[in-house]
Amino acid sequence: MVIVVITVVLLLVMGLATTKVIFVVTSQLLLVGFMFQNMCKTIFESIIFVFVMHPFDVGDRCVVDGVQMIVEEMNILTTVFLRYDNEKIYYPNSVLLTKPISNFRRSPDMADSVEFCIDVSTSADDVTALRKAIQSYIESKPKYWSPKHSVVVKEIENVNKMKMGLYVRHTMNHQNYGEKSSRRSELVFELKKIFESLRIKYHLLPQELHLTQFNVVSNTPSP
Repeated sequence: MVIVVITVVLLLVMGLATTKVIFVVTSQLLLVGFMFQNMCKTIFESIIFVFVMHPFDVGDRCVVDGVQMIVEEMNILTTVFLRYDNEKIYYPNSVLLTKPISNFRRSPDMADSVEFCIDVSTSADDVTALRKAIQSYIESKPKYWSPKHSVVVKEIENVNKMKMGLYVRHTMNHQNYGEKSSRRSELVFELKKIFESLRIKYHLLPQELHLTQFNVVSNTPSP
């Protein structure tokens, strides 16, 4: 706008254009601007999103609207995402400007959790042995897990089930989701082996069973 005003003033001072000509030109420009104001607004918002905010780069793993996707292509007006099933999703950048976006690549080392249940009759000594066994495993994998972790008892359900949670921190973020899933799978399998070695089990409550006897009458004639 400042450039346009300066240009108009210079044209008037230098006598290259009359007031009437300037009025006609500016009125036409205002009309065109009114007609394309939505397009100009969209382009301006997209430029702000891509060059100023710039929340991700090509190849980043992001979460938009609760869906985890890879950024495949960035344009001025749109961004192309690749979903986990290789479906391409096109988002207008002006829409992305209004949405919260999670970026795994730009995140620090990320946390993970495994929840499980054990029988409420499990002794305190067995729970202590379980925590020590988990700690021993995590400390044996310093390239996979941070030594800081916690094993907590969350609640007791139905008098017979003790709900517990293991909370750990990876030595990586979740950009490489395949590696993250592999590490978590190995951790879960190790928990299974610990349960078996300590003989920690979970038993259902006794179930009440009702039996009803029916007398079946045979219609077959006797010989």
